This record gives sequence, C-alpha cells and structure tokens, in this order.
Amino acid sequence: MKSIRVATCQFSVEPQISHNRRAVLRQIDQAANQNADVVHFSECALSGYLGVDIPDVNSLDWDELQSATRDIMSAAKNHKVWVLLGSTHRLSRKNKPHNSIYVINPRGKIVDRYDKRFCTGLGGKRPTLDLSHYSPGDRAVTFRVNGVTCGLLICYDYRFPELYREYRSQGVQAIFQSFHNARSMVVDDPKYNIWKTIVPATMSCRAAENHFWISANNSTTRPSRWGSFAVRPDGQIVGKLSLHKPGVLITDMVIDPSYFDAPGPWRESAMNGQLHSGALVDDPRSIDVTCR
Repeated sequence: MKSIRVATCQFSVEPQISHNRRAVLRQIDQAANQNADVVHFSECALSGYLGVDIPDVNSLDWDELQSATRDIMSAAKNHKVWVLLGSTHRLSRKNKPHNSIYVINPRGKIVDRYDKRFCTGLGGKRPTLDLSHYSPGDRAVTFRVNGVTCGLLICYDYRFPELYREYRSQGVQAIFQSFHNARSMVVDDPKYNIWKTIVPATMSCRAAENHFWISANNSTTRPSRWGSFAVRPDGQIVGKLSLHKPGVLITDMVIDPSYFDAPGPWRESAMNGQLHSGALVDDPRSIDVTCR
C-alpha cells in the first residue's frame, strides 16, 4: 500500500522572521532525522500573521523574508524532503499579499503555492481582519508524494465543506491544513475556547466524510487554542502534540482501503446530486405526506 511519513510541526510563531526561520530549520532537521517525507508548517509560520503577530504589511521586511525562504528551500534540498511552508506572498503594485503555503519539493524548488481562499471578514462582536491584510486566492492545489495525492488548505477554509469535496473529486488522499488559532482574542473572555472543540471535531468529520488523512497544525504562541494533530480516514485522531510546546508529530499515512468508510457506498452518487441511497418507490402513501 502507498504511504507517506508526515511531520506535523508546531512552534511559537513570532513577529521576528529570524526567530521563525530558526524554528523552521530546526524542525526540518528533526523531521528529516525521523525519515519524514513531508514536513508541514502552520499558517504564516515564517512571516508571522499580519494583524495578529505583526501590525500590518508595512512592518514586514520582504528582503529578510525572501532570504529566509531561500534558506528553507536549501534545507529541503539538503534533507531531500518536501516542505509545506506557511508564509505571506507579496503581490505587485498596491495589492494586499496572499496568505500562502509554499510547496517546496526535495530538490529545493517551489513547485506550487496555495493561497488561502476564505479569509475572515468584518463582522460580529469583535471584527476579524483577514481581508484588511490579505487578498484571497481562488484555486485548489494538489501534488503527489510517493504516489499519494495531497491537497492544501488554510485555517478558516475548514468552515467550508465544499472545498473538501472539491479535493475529494480530484482524488486527494491526504489534506495538509495549516492553522493559526493563537495569540489573538476573538471574544472578550480569555477563558472562552470553543476552538479546542470545533477544530478537532470538524477535522475528524471532514476526514471521515471524504475518507482521507489530515495533518492539522497550529502556532503554539500563547494563548494557543489547541495542539497540532493528525486524523485517519475513518475520523480517528491518531496523534496530538501538547499545547504551547514546540514539537514534531510523526504520522505514517498509509492509504489503506480497510479503514471504516460509512458513506463510501453512496459518496460518489451524492456528489453527483443523488441525495438518497437505494431505489425510490412509486407509492401513493409515500407521495402523500399528510396521511397516517
């Protein structure tokens, strides 16, 4: 059976690119020493998150960011690993940048880039400001490692099941989802943390309904909402890192059709618009919804 060894990485994403660069390089070393095929980093892991870790795009040193990115590309080449690097991607003129994941192959080349499609907008008790700092993307990104088809998503994308169905229709078998549920206080009460329930539960649901693996990671900056984890195609969380502590979670993602797949017999027909199982019957007592 096909498989990939995945390193799901977490550390405290900070405003200083130099700090983030050191953390990323250190965890690439750790992952490579454990024979990882793919090293997965959190949202904006290298650049810091605009509006959260750093005030705005004017505070970002683009030359330092490009230099740090080249160092990470070199590390991917030296260790012969794939690196999925969360960062900020500069656009031309006065356009706001993308919130992105760079796909760096084992030759140290950027071969694709996923741009966060659903950036949070204004609204609610306390406005969230993604769209004040970032331009949304508009495309799915897939790539293959050891014959396994992989896809990418970022944070708030998880609220939209249509994105996972899109990837399922493209034959994706493993999703790498980078989050940044840390530092900012979305509501006034600092003890309120619904995300520690919602995020793992949603990721388990997305994995089980589409029957693919998921690597989900997060910044450990306080207050971090949850520790990074991996989910099996049957929805079982199979590994989790500690809250507020840097770490590398190693998961062997085996593409095994024997994992429990409850919606499997009807998934394809449902995706094609047939929203029921089995054969419908032509019966007046079925048609008459008011009879007893």
